[in-house]
Amino acid sequence: MIYRILTIFLLFLAFSPTAIGIAQTPPQAFEKLFNGKNLDGWYGLKTMDPRKMKAMSKEEFAKFRASTAAQTSAHWTAEDGEIVNDGQGAYLTTEREFGDYEFWLEYKTVANADSGIYLKATPQVQIWDTTKAGGKWKIGADKGSGGLWNNSAGAPGKDPLVLADKPFGQWNKVRIIQLGARTTVYLNGKLVVDHAIMENYWGRKQPLVRKGPIQLQTHGGEIRWRNLFVREISPDEANGMLAAKHHDGFNSIFNGKDFSGWDGPIDNYQVADGMLMCKKGKGGTIYTKKTYSDFKARLEFRLPPKGNNGLAIRYPGKGNTAYGGMCELQILNYDYPGKLDPRQFHGSAYGMAAAEQGYLRETGQWNFQEVTVVGSTIKVELNGSVILNTDLSTIDKYMANSAHPGKTNTSGSFGFAGHSDPVQFRNISIKDLK
Repeated sequence: MIYRILTIFLLFLAFSPTAIGIAQTPPQAFEKLFNGKNLDGWYGLKTMDPRKMKAMSKEEFAKFRASTAAQTSAHWTAEDGEIVNDGQGAYLTTEREFGDYEFWLEYKTVANADSGIYLKATPQVQIWDTTKAGGKWKIGADKGSGGLWNNSAGAPGKDPLVLADKPFGQWNKVRIIQLGARTTVYLNGKLVVDHAIMENYWGRKQPLVRKGPIQLQTHGGEIRWRNLFVREISPDEANGMLAAKHHDGFNSIFNGKDFSGWDGPIDNYQVADGMLMCKKGKGGTIYTKKTYSDFKARLEFRLPPKGNNGLAIRYPGKGNTAYGGMCELQILNYDYPGKLDPRQFHGSAYGMAAAEQGYLRETGQWNFQEVTVVGSTIKVELNGSVILNTDLSTIDKYMANSAHPGKTNTSGSFGFAGHSDPVQFRNISIKDLK
């Protein structure tokens, strides 16, 4: 784990924003999003829920794009290696969509302008006139650009950590890393948003869409953009970056070699290549000998086709953790057969609370998951997106009307509830919160 953290740290240094020059030549591993000559690969789009876009047919979407073409060409131009907007019109939008990625750009704006960068078609990394004369100090302009301005008041990322804007007439350099909804922003080499959850403007209780376009939003004055570069981040790198953040206090509970510290039907499981796995055709709940009350758990898992397992939360050491434990958090592939209740899908507190779907990686890829248990509440963050955040004490309706008496457990073991499938787990750690 130390090696992985060091690798990610060195990668961050290698991609320092100070390396951006004025040429339209992408740094190593990056691609150009703007060819420096025309707006090929971009189209015009106003603020619009990306889920509505995805619900359109190809014909409907083509018609929609055509309706904004004239407005886009009237207000957006390519000029001497720069994208120029006059402060009006639809927002310039990438044809490509991005999930986990790193994005660099430079911008230069004028007094009284107000702009931003939409991520996954969602507002926004804020760009604005930060002077008192700009007239927006009452809504946060005095704190500077780069914040996730549409986050809720007081939420991490809402306000930039430091004021990092350059004076008008100078180019500002932006570096954005987005892993799921986890968003980090550097402005002119200074960290202004640190791994904050970017809230879904379109529905605060739902995470951002898994993939979406980047948009350049503008109004109120001219803004120029140049050196727009992007690199997509692989699942393994994303998992390492997620694990590297706020890792203090986490202790490994699986040594990667044997079942030291574990109990239950361990003969039904195996350890190989640093991974713990339920044997095919076997099952049962294995669990830590140590018990926990409030805690955070982090792990990586890889699902086979139609794979099924579960996380045992505050398990009493006997019985079915879905009912006798606080809950069983589903580990379930999206292609699991049959008609399922929403409270059976991945990340759900089985039979009690349904998680948001669509955030698992492709079958065969490793997923990173963090689970936070405090009192009667439980939160599940999958690959950087919060898919469940619920208070089990408020639930009184259960799947098949089957009660869950263990949901009031105040402590218990952590474990894995195997269901005959060779689901793999690795890098399993827990941070005790009490």
